Amino acid sequence: MQSLCPQLLSLLFVFSSLQIHQLTEACSCALSHPQDAYCNSDIVIRAKVVGKKLLKDGPFGTMRYTVKQMKMYKGFNKMQHVQHIYTDASESLCGVKFDINKYQYLITGRVFDGKVYTGLCNFNQPWERLSLAQKKGINHRYQLGCNCRIKPCHYLPCFVTSKNECLWTDMLSHFGYPGYQSRHYACIQQKEGYCSWYRGMAGRDKTTINSTDP
Repeated sequence: MQSLCPQLLSLLFVFSSLQIHQLTEACSCALSHPQDAYCNSDIVIRAKVVGKKLLKDGPFGTMRYTVKQMKMYKGFNKMQHVQHIYTDASESLCGVKFDINKYQYLITGRVFDGKVYTGLCNFNQPWERLSLAQKKGINHRYQLGCNCRIKPCHYLPCFVTSKNECLWTDMLSHFGYPGYQSRHYACIQQKEGYCSWYRGMAGRDKTTINSTDP
């Protein structure tokens, strides 16, 4: 019986290691353009995270972040002011971690039972790290393209199949996200009814490009 103990311990160690590996690999998110993140969110705000508290619910708990809202860009029909953001306490379950009293964050999320929930699959970034085009997109441009469809291109050849599509090729040229289109372009519906990539610049230099030529 004593000779079996080391073997049993080894098996338990391997099993627990596999369980931990599976747990850490549990969170998987599809790549998303910031415009899609904006359009698919109930709430989009800029806020500073000023506190946190671990709530003992579920196997890993829920982290409740207290925020000081600076500006709301989307979600006025859901709530007028956001005070708390909820997320899974475990990153393996797509919980997101915010630094306290360090950055102003752009935070996107969904509203459920009067609470705002977010996670790693949402678009959450320090405001200072966003490009100028992304900030303008959050302010007003992205909402102009919520009827458009951003179509990811993972392998060539790829084509748009309807007039409301913009071909998103960051996965080809930048080995994933974030890429040039993610940081500098919005897919906007034009007066003629079709959608195309748009990049607004300072002064008179404003460029609209074809949806197949980002």
